Amino acid sequence: MASSEQVERPVGAAGATSGDGAAGAGDVDDRVTERGRAGLLFSRPEAGALVGALAVAALFLVVAPSFRDLANLGTILYAAASIGIMAVGVSLLMVGGEFDLSTGVAATASGITAALTAWHLNLEVWVGVLIALAFSLAVGAFNGWLLVRTGLPSFLVTLSTFFVLQGANLAVTRLVGGEVSTPTISDMEGYDAARAVFAWSVELGPVTIKALVVYWLVLVVLGAVVLQRTRVGNWIFAVGGDAEAARAVGVPVRAVKIGLFMAVGFCAWVLGMHLLFEYQVMQSGEGVGNEFIYIIAAVVGGCLLTGGYGSVVGAALGALVFGMTQMGISYAGWNVDWFYTFLGVMLLLATLVNLWVRRKAEAR
Repeated sequence: MASSEQVERPVGAAGATSGDGAAGAGDVDDRVTERGRAGLLFSRPEAGALVGALAVAALFLVVAPSFRDLANLGTILYAAASIGIMAVGVSLLMVGGEFDLSTGVAATASGITAALTAWHLNLEVWVGVLIALAFSLAVGAFNGWLLVRTGLPSFLVTLSTFFVLQGANLAVTRLVGGEVSTPTISDMEGYDAARAVFAWSVELGPVTIKALVVYWLVLVVLGAVVLQRTRVGNWIFAVGGDAEAARAVGVPVRAVKIGLFMAVGFCAWVLGMHLLFEYQVMQSGEGVGNEFIYIIAAVVGGCLLTGGYGSVVGAALGALVFGMTQMGISYAGWNVDWFYTFLGVMLLLATLVNLWVRRKAEAR
């Protein structure tokens, strides 16, 4: 599969064939053109998200004085990371042609699993963390297995998982702890060490960078490398573009799809652990509705709803747009009730820009 960065070069005499007449040494096939740097940039899936991010940043730099305060940069990045860390797994899954509507409650379920197993069974906190990892990967594997086993749309499979996890989060938390939030585990063995891993922060001058921001950037780099530089990335594009054709040429379609759902589960575990150790407790109702925001970030970043096209870096830019919008509206003093209206308009505009960019890239 050819990379989207590949440049088609002019064909000279060595590439000419006999027929109506042999081409001269200086002749160039006018159907093949050299693309410049601008052409390469706008052929990338994340081009629209980059334009959108720059436009949103420019808007709030003008209208919100606090947005220009360097001390608030850490807050903006944290808002972006809280969406972006799930958008990594979601964007990979969407490139592979599938959706996951259980992502919002899956992160909450992972945190609840770690807290309740450690507290109720009187285990070391790290044991709860590992049980939560196994649980999150199992949920992802189950979603993928059920999808490939039954042939049902991922929309239906993961919507069912969403309702199961949403109900279980509330019911199990009340059953075990007697409340809608998990008992605090801050006084349990291993808590301080786990917090030092999942909820640390560092001061860089006036900017406070939290652990989630760093983990988000690491996952973005790993996801981008896998998608663009490895055989597995080629398989993901192939499966999302045409699963039957990919299977015909030897791509392990079932393994790819199950692996992508498990990658989403891993991202949910990372987010759930951070939230648990950052705030010490998990609220059973958290995460509902966030699954759509993760998908929005991926779509703004250039992922097609039909699969086979997209970018992890683009999804990261989409999450950054979300973070800047969320905090920018607050810093500008605008009515936050309009936030989701602004988000909907931004999604529509980003989709139109991405469509235009893709058509331009195809025309080239």
